[in-house]
Amino acid sequence: MSIVIRDVREHELDSVLALNNNAGLAILPLDSVKLQRFYQQAAYFRVAERDGNLAGFLVAFGSEADHDSSNFAWFRERYPQFFYIDRIVVASRRRGGGVGRAFYADVQSYAELRYPQLACEVFLDHGADPALLFHGSFGFREVGQNTMPNVNVRTSMLMKELCSYPWVRDTYGGQLPDQPWARARTLADATPSATPRANDP
Repeated sequence: MSIVIRDVREHELDSVLALNNNAGLAILPLDSVKLQRFYQQAAYFRVAERDGNLAGFLVAFGSEADHDSSNFAWFRERYPQFFYIDRIVVASRRRGGGVGRAFYADVQSYAELRYPQLACEVFLDHGADPALLFHGSFGFREVGQNTMPNVNVRTSMLMKELCSYPWVRDTYGGQLPDQPWARARTLADATPSATPRANDP
């Protein structure tokens, strides 16, 4: 069956929280307060559906966001403008089935209309090779390493140039066409009554 990527709905946050906290050591745990803050503030907060079931989620922030991640702060100290993937989680039964690749294609389509670079990190202390290979296959490169305070986790800091951004900036100058696939996320889009968005081109 096809994978559908769409904005999260508020009533799904409990399921998202369970997905996150069952993901293992490669993802930091969340509580409901922080997840609600993600829901209110993230520029990109989408879930994947496969066979009608929640298969994963991805949360990302623009570089201008009020976001308290130490890894986000590391990027902001060094780069003026970027789109930051805070976390991606794929349900264990769906791993290896293309959900992660569908998310990265979707988040890049969103980001390259607005930012010159896409940023994320990979935890290095818990068998990082599959994640590093996955990101390398999408064109990410390591631009440094960071040790996260309080949790003492070492991360590989990854960045990808978004080659379409200069053309979009020069052509549209921040006034993107009013097309469903190009619109920014709003909480109105994320309510249960909103029409789900599939993988628009």
